[in-house]
Amino acid sequence: MEFSYSEELLEIKRTVRDFAECEIRSHVLEWDEQQIFPRDVLQKLAGLGFMGVLIPAEYGGAGLGYVEYVTIVEELSRVDGSIGISVAAHNSLCTGHIYSFGNEEQRQKFVLPLAKGEKLGAWSLTEPEAGSDAAGTQTVAQLDGNYWILNGQKTFTTHGSYGDVCVAMAVTDKSAGHHGISAFILEKGMPGFSSGKKENKLGLRASDTSTVVFEDCRVPKENLLGEPGNGFIDALKVLDGGRISIAALAIGMAQGAYEAALQYAKQRKQFGRPIADFQAIQFKLADMATEIAAARLLTYRAAWMKDQGMQTTEQSSMAKLYAGEVAVRVANECVQIHGGYGYIKEYPAEKYYRDVKLCTIGEGTSEIQRLVIAREILRQ
Repeated sequence: MEFSYSEELLEIKRTVRDFAECEIRSHVLEWDEQQIFPRDVLQKLAGLGFMGVLIPAEYGGAGLGYVEYVTIVEELSRVDGSIGISVAAHNSLCTGHIYSFGNEEQRQKFVLPLAKGEKLGAWSLTEPEAGSDAAGTQTVAQLDGNYWILNGQKTFTTHGSYGDVCVAMAVTDKSAGHHGISAFILEKGMPGFSSGKKENKLGLRASDTSTVVFEDCRVPKENLLGEPGNGFIDALKVLDGGRISIAALAIGMAQGAYEAALQYAKQRKQFGRPIADFQAIQFKLADMATEIAAARLLTYRAAWMKDQGMQTTEQSSMAKLYAGEVAVRVANECVQIHGGYGYIKEYPAEKYYRDVKLCTIGEGTSEIQRLVIAREILRQ
């Protein structure tokens, strides 16, 4: 087993950390308060190759693996999870789905500009009545000559307002259950395809999350992604990688919260000494550091297995479950260590506290992860 970072990985880590500190840190509060989506920052990240991390160079990407990808998402999220989740959704969901299951024509037409960062990707699975029960999709697609006609709506779509390319799931055969849902590639400007309500969220407020609406939306027949009826099955495979992304998002934000708590504990004085001198605070910091380290190991194990081409359903869910819940605990203790100052926006504690909760909900709740893990271990 190898637990050290390669020199290449260390260089990627330094590059992303420097970028986050120089280009993101000073804007975090403003973006959060005003719900500003910083498209220009994503374009700068594209210049570094980080909008096509997992895509081979021949398709415009950086040709890196999941270990490098996790490192990038973690380092961005350490400063602002809103940027981390945008990079994650673009890479592993939209772009990754088209690259993994699209034909060569679709790769050339869509993956190339997505991986280069010329276009921004969205991925739509969740619906008002189909959350954890994603198989309960009600959006429908009917074939009409050379077009599929889509009707319905999706909720909680990252980049639903700003995305140029959207992968969406719709029912093509109601009688076939899970095997009757297909995936489609939609482009901004298609007649009948529009963004709806932009969500006013608790956290990750600089990330665009919106409803997308299909009203007799005419999608060219060649934009069917993968085999007919395989959309939901393929989506589950995409989520195996997506859950590693959320785990990386979680450990990044947890690390940021821990560092903020550690710095504050060293500086804040009570009873004539830094509060870091008190055992009650020391124990909190020790638990925070230990849980983050454990979550990071689970996440990097899943990423390494993904790079080896191994099945990661169980490991992805374990990493996502544990890292998400660790991030919530760490952010909670960060606020507690800050005391009253943890409750006001001048300090970063309250933002981490709000942001991390998404990690126990998005791409499958903690409860769903436990079901997935239980199913996998009982199957063995």
